[in-house]
Amino acid sequence: MSRLCKLIKRLYKPLGSLKLVFNNDITNSSYKVFDYGAINFIYSMAPQWYGAIMNPNPRELKGKLIASLKNAVKLISERTYRVSSQNSNGKYYDVQLSNENQWHCNCADFSYRHERDHNQVTACKHIFAVEFSKKLREQVEKELVVIEPVSIKDCIFCQSSYIKKFGIRHNKSGSIQRFICGDCKKTFSINLGFEKMKHNPKAVTTAIQLYFSGESLRNTQKSIRLLGVHVSHQTIYNWINKYVSLMQKYIEKLRPQVSNTWRADELWIKIKGDMKYLFALMDDETRYLIAHEVADTKYKHDARTLFRKGKEAVGKKPARLITDGLPAYYDAFKKEFYTMKSPRTEHINAIKMSGDMNNNRMERFNGEVRDREKVMRSLKIKTTPILAGYQIYHNYIREHQGIGNLTPAEKCGIKIEGDNKWVTLIQNASKREIR
Repeated sequence: MSRLCKLIKRLYKPLGSLKLVFNNDITNSSYKVFDYGAINFIYSMAPQWYGAIMNPNPRELKGKLIASLKNAVKLISERTYRVSSQNSNGKYYDVQLSNENQWHCNCADFSYRHERDHNQVTACKHIFAVEFSKKLREQVEKELVVIEPVSIKDCIFCQSSYIKKFGIRHNKSGSIQRFICGDCKKTFSINLGFEKMKHNPKAVTTAIQLYFSGESLRNTQKSIRLLGVHVSHQTIYNWINKYVSLMQKYIEKLRPQVSNTWRADELWIKIKGDMKYLFALMDDETRYLIAHEVADTKYKHDARTLFRKGKEAVGKKPARLITDGLPAYYDAFKKEFYTMKSPRTEHINAIKMSGDMNNNRMERFNGEVRDREKVMRSLKIKTTPILAGYQIYHNYIREHQGIGNLTPAEKCGIKIEGDNKWVTLIQNASKREIR
């Protein structure tokens, strides 16, 4: 019993603030958890810790202790991990998943036992650390933030919850539900986020979706004409400007749960015919676009602002930063991320076109921006709402095949519900503005 408590105490710091109270019988242990995210982990893993101590496998136990240390297991690629030595001497071992879905490690223990057992796969402590780390990631699930469509529950006059539907109002902008209050007997309708708009929410959000999907303003104008919406291309741009600004203020309050590996890259774009550079920072695992900024030059630009925006957006620093060899990244990394204290952020700036050390995921995003820019010919101003709108579209609306047909926001623990995600975002952003 005391050995189990010591092990859990060793795991206490990485898991969070936990208080455990055990009964006399270990199998009927009860606990009080004040860090909500660790409930499932403690509940499911405690029997395994108990079994490992009662029937000890030294390598398995050491692997769990390694995995409990901060940044001891690092994800290099989808099939490669880098595991820190248990002695904390700065040495790392590479653990790879073969095409036959079998783990291999380059440590001496695995190599000796692998050769001795005639190529039979036998796990070393580093392989156990990787498996335990993956299980910890799966079971300690991120706290899911669900953004739901806004529903009318109270009377806008007397705040009574005794309301019911009272017919539908028809006008040029479409149909809208009316309500009647059972207490004050007043009727009302709410078109949250689209008040005083001539056209209905479906037409507005369809135009926004078409534009960020790759259509030009004039092609979008022609497309929504099929819905009976006759507006100019300038009106569509005004819609985009209005609602992107509104959604951006709301999304800045959200805190995505990104991974510890970030990527940064730059891309030249035209703004009013002049060459500028778009610097972007993206999470490696979830494809979440963390921050971006437009610079006049490439080599003299100070990228500290980009990295500072990234820290403020997600509330932490990365464990690994992958960039190309641009000196601006190295200088900004030294000033914003590097510290003398451990754990330090690792900067990888010697990327290649092939192998694990590539920047292909960032280049894929650059391709998306390039496809969007070709349709527009060029941006008009540096502070254009188009880039911020495309960031919202990329993170919260567009599903990515590379992450299981999820949006990056869903991968980061932020789920937007409703048939029309644009309407859900606009309604919640407007609700916050009203408050």
